[in-house]
Amino acid sequence: MSADLRVHIGGLELKNPLMTASGTCGYGDELGDYFNVSILGAVVSKSLTLKPKIGNEPPRVAEVSCGMLNSIGLANIGVQRFISEKLPKLEKLGALLIVNIAAKRAEDYVSLADALAKVSFVRGLELNLSCPNVKEGGIEFGTDLGTLSSIVKLVRKVFPRTLIVKLTPNVTRISEFAKAAENEGADGVTVANTYVGMAIDIHSRLPRIHTVTGGMSGPAIKPLTMAKVFETSKAVRIPIVASGGVFVWQDFVEYLMAGATAVEIGTALFTKPDAPARFLEGITDYLSKENIKRIDELIGSLRVNPENVPHLKRN
Repeated sequence: MSADLRVHIGGLELKNPLMTASGTCGYGDELGDYFNVSILGAVVSKSLTLKPKIGNEPPRVAEVSCGMLNSIGLANIGVQRFISEKLPKLEKLGALLIVNIAAKRAEDYVSLADALAKVSFVRGLELNLSCPNVKEGGIEFGTDLGTLSSIVKLVRKVFPRTLIVKLTPNVTRISEFAKAAENEGADGVTVANTYVGMAIDIHSRLPRIHTVTGGMSGPAIKPLTMAKVFETSKAVRIPIVASGGVFVWQDFVEYLMAGATAVEIGTALFTKPDAPARFLEGITDYLSKENIKRIDELIGSLRVNPENVPHLKRN
């Protein structure tokens, strides 16, 4: 008998812990050209705003050592076109959908959440308080505890289903922000968005992306994010969605052992769009060989002496 891969975030049951990372697969329907999207635990759409956004000027993406920089600027078609044009396609694909939302003002987060709460097919929200590529909002919200708490509280009032808060890693103690989200009713936290980085073309002496700095993702950030997942797991009791540097199925297992309940695939989708199907096969084979009956047995199973990490004691 194969292992039980189900995990839970709030009242939402995922058939397995594999999720897509917002902004790396469009709105999700594009993946249907490469594999059966319904095999995923959840599809997380790219960030939606109230009105359509063109995004930042190009160049907006640059390959760097062990990863990439991006500064897309939340380009998207807006929430109403998403509901009318994209949701029917995703429903046909059988995807379990979590929608990522972003805004410049707290009231816009509320309006977005309220609009999506009326659509039953939207099973959850991922609240983007951590995008490093917009001039206002985004990372500014995610680096202020009071502002983060206020927005989560307001959105929680209008959205009754699963609410996940996506955190920025560009803070001293990410666990403090995770705890604040938990205190205001979040069902889970995503750890974490991209790290601020930059790259230079040595021939032109110009930045390699238009906005000079952007979000760093890819394999290079996995050890950094792993430490933040572990830190967060010692501070909160709500599920953690790990996001950062996943390129092989073993990365999923590591993140689960560090304390994550689910794991998002991001930059890997640019190089191998069918990666989720391959990862699922690898994880299933691993569980069988290790004689593990339920995947949730791996969550937080890291063997570590608490005396070695006294600064990470649960609050």
